[in-house]
Amino acid sequence: MEKTASYKKIRSESDVSLCVLCKAECLSEVSNTAGPVEAKEELLDECESIWKQMEECHSKLMLLGTETLLPSDAKLSLLMLRWKALTVDFHQWQARNPEVISTNPDVLLELGKEELQKVKNDLEMVLSTVRSKNKQLEEELKREQQWYEEQKQMLETLNKMEEEANTEDEHPSTKRELNVLKNKVLKLKTFKKELLSALGEFLDEHFPPPEEGENIKKKNSSAEPVVELITLQEILEMLINTLMTTPHEPYITINESFWPPYIELLLRYGMALRHPEDPNRMRLQAYHK
Repeated sequence: MEKTASYKKIRSESDVSLCVLCKAECLSEVSNTAGPVEAKEELLDECESIWKQMEECHSKLMLLGTETLLPSDAKLSLLMLRWKALTVDFHQWQARNPEVISTNPDVLLELGKEELQKVKNDLEMVLSTVRSKNKQLEEELKREQQWYEEQKQMLETLNKMEEEANTEDEHPSTKRELNVLKNKVLKLKTFKKELLSALGEFLDEHFPPPEEGENIKKKNSSAEPVVELITLQEILEMLINTLMTTPHEPYITINESFWPPYIELLLRYGMALRHPEDPNRMRLQAYHK
């Protein structure tokens, strides 16, 4: 009991001394500024007094030594005593009023300036972050507005085509023009298939698919499941389809199925461009603009 009470008393004194020592450390920083000499001397004397109290508390704690293990009943009693001591410390900390660091107006003025400077720096950092976020949102808004205008124009065009289709009975020439337009679309689709077929043959001849050894090498170097690499033709088709279907967001994500030499080839010869903010995304060069 006496040992626990002594431990509680010294611990309380040590906590108070640590708290005051932290305040003294803050004041020592203020003392380095251009303040009155009397205020500096007053702070130094206070710091020396606090340091002496810390040394006395440390000596008392060293004299207490380590506690020996007790039987189970004695351990429970000791834990209850410690719990009561911690409860008393908790109520003391709750009832304690903030201590005035110093009554010297010059010291208080310097401390106030330092706190205001910290608040100013924090607010400037928050302001910079908010401005950067607003800039990104403005850019996204511009892209969405552009996409909206394109979709609006497309809708207007489709509405006009629907109106013309509804009046084709009254104007036979319109029906003939529509048939001609359909034939042109079919020819374009056929031409597109021929181009893709020719592109596939060219790529298969000059840029064959990644060999089986690449997948085996990946499997030996990693415990994860093997990812099947896609061909250069599939990569180009993904880029072309993404550019034509979503021109406002033409980027695709580079994943493990993309063979790195193919990606390097497309980027080096200007056929594809990386995203300015995300290196794991790329798009096809807009040759049609």
